[in-house]
Order: sequence, then C-alpha cells, then structure tokens
Amino acid sequence: MEYKAFGDERAEKILLLHGGGLSWWNYRDEAALLADEYRVILPILDGHAGSGRRFTTIEENAAELLRFLDGEPGGPVALLGGLSLGAQIALEMLSQRPGLCRCALIESAMLQPSKLTHALIAPSLAGSYGLVRSRSFARLQFKSLHMRGELFEDYYRDSCAIEKEDMIAFLQANTAYEMKRALVRCRARMHVFAGERESRGILRSAELLGRELPDSTVTILPGLYHGEFSLNRPQDYARAVRDILHA
Repeated sequence: MEYKAFGDERAEKILLLHGGGLSWWNYRDEAALLADEYRVILPILDGHAGSGRRFTTIEENAAELLRFLDGEPGGPVALLGGLSLGAQIALEMLSQRPGLCRCALIESAMLQPSKLTHALIAPSLAGSYGLVRSRSFARLQFKSLHMRGELFEDYYRDSCAIEKEDMIAFLQANTAYEMKRALVRCRARMHVFAGERESRGILRSAELLGRELPDSTVTILPGLYHGEFSLNRPQDYARAVRDILHA
C-alpha cells in the first residue's frame, strides 16, 4: 500500500480511503482544502494502480492501515473517512480498534451481502475486462458513475492499470462484506452519509449503522448518486469534515 500525505506531520491526522476502482484522487481536492489545519493521508488501497500490492481482503487492508498508523509521527487520528470499499475498510478498522479516532465519516458503505452479485463478478469480468482499455467504453462507464468530467483522465489511467484478478478480488470483497458485531464497541462519533439516489442496499446499510450505533448520525443527501458527495462536492465534503471535528 502506498500513501499520499498533505499538511504538517505534527498536526492531527485525517485518513480518507477511496472507493473501489478509484485512487487517492478521490479526495485530492478535499486534501488541498484541509491541509492548512490537518495532516491529510490518502492511501492507495491494495490492488489499485500504484499500490504495490495485490488485493487480499478488507480485513487485511484494515490491519495494514492500522500498522501504518502505529508508525506515523504526529498527532492522533482525528477523523477516519471512506467511500464504498474504503468505507467498508474504515468500518473494519474501527471494528479491530474501537478507539482509533474521535470521528468517522462513512459514505455509501454496503453492509448487505449479495450472493448473486458476488457470483456474477468473475464471469462478467472474464468477458468484459478487455474493454477496460477502450476509451469509448471507459467514457460510458465513467458517465454511469456520475463523476465530474475533470476526473476522467485519472479514472481511465488507473482503471487500465488494475489487474483483472485484483478487480475481481476487491469487487467480490465489496459484495460480501457484513458489519462486524465488534463495531458496536466503536468509540468514535460516527457520521453516515448516503445519496438519495443510491441503491436500496446502500440506504438500508446506512439505516443499519444508525440503528446499531445509537450515537451516530445518518444524512441522506438529496438528489445524489453513489459517491457524488466526496467525488463531486469537495468543498461541501471538506466543510462537513470541519463541522464534524469542530462540533
């Protein structure tokens, strides 16, 4: 796993974990907005372009990140955040270490496994993976993800660099992950966000977190699709981070 870091290493840390198939640029603009006050660390998750490691499991990614944080200088982790796969890894980190951080910002975490989707990933990618390097196909995929246009070149470059085996592995992990019972011991103030136009599974997962963690807050963002909060509205996201930490 590789890392991008912004801001003074002596400052409180913010750790933000990108979505599956993306990379650190998921939070590049947020880092620029927050680096004057915090040490913002953006890992490149295993199995993604530039990570240097194959993807194994969500649990091992979480353990690896905890080992990394143990060796980092500076202040404690003020806030842990993540989108989709990154949100699942963040929740797993809090399951493994309930006192890791003061606050958590969880965006679009899926906590309802789908056996059918899981089973279809490998055969589906076996037939379509070769299209990943086609710019026209990538543009169609990109459009379906509702990301702002200036992120296309980052998306296309890094999609082309992901190995088929890694793509299958992290997509299967994403569709199989369930909330761990240990998460109820989490001591962070949990703030859960999901877009109004997300899948039913994502919205139900947000409700589950709100129900199982009584001190958490759940915010459904009007009109937004999956990942649009951090990917398309960095100023709003950075403002939310500051509001959460200053509360």
